[in-house]
Amino acid sequence: MRVRLILTSFLALATTSLAADKPPCCRTALPSGPVSDQSLYLLDSTWTSDVGREVKLGVLRGRVQVVAMFFAHCEYACPIIIEDMKRIERALPAALRDRVDFLLVSFDSERDTPAALRAFRENRKLAMAHWTLLRGREDDVRELAALLGINYQRDARGQFSHSNVITILNAEGEVAFQQSGLNKDSKETIAALEKAMTAGAAKAAP
Repeated sequence: MRVRLILTSFLALATTSLAADKPPCCRTALPSGPVSDQSLYLLDSTWTSDVGREVKLGVLRGRVQVVAMFFAHCEYACPIIIEDMKRIERALPAALRDRVDFLLVSFDSERDTPAALRAFRENRKLAMAHWTLLRGREDDVRELAALLGINYQRDARGQFSHSNVITILNAEGEVAFQQSGLNKDSKETIAALEKAMTAGAAKAAP
């Protein structure tokens, strides 16, 4: 009996460890409500994560997402956007922090390979457990940006001028709130996250 208990404990710890080694896009999707015609999860585009896995956005269903578009070679705005997202993450009440995930989608289909995104994750210390980094084809990037209301344009140096927007998606992939600009107070965003999570929990309840 004692051996069995030790083995069970070991397997539980191993499973937890393996889950922590995967970004949200590579884990089992959580139950969620029906997808409406406003959901980004209806998109049929395929994206590649920084761990090399090809996924649809719908794999993120079931958890509230904090989303931004960026590119790894950005010289100014993107590092600030990511620090704003990390500030939101730190400001979440402890009881809610593990129920929110963060999604970064690259504008730069040419240079932001999975390896480049993985190096970016490591340099920026973005926790594997709650951060997903994705790249996609140029047409798919443009479609997603349009649906998020984000404008962008590449210049001759390979830099992108772009809107600075952080979006909250509810568990069904609908836009619940958007924070525009850099270094913004996150109180409204935190309130929108709490509201989205409360609404999601109510829909999931039997």
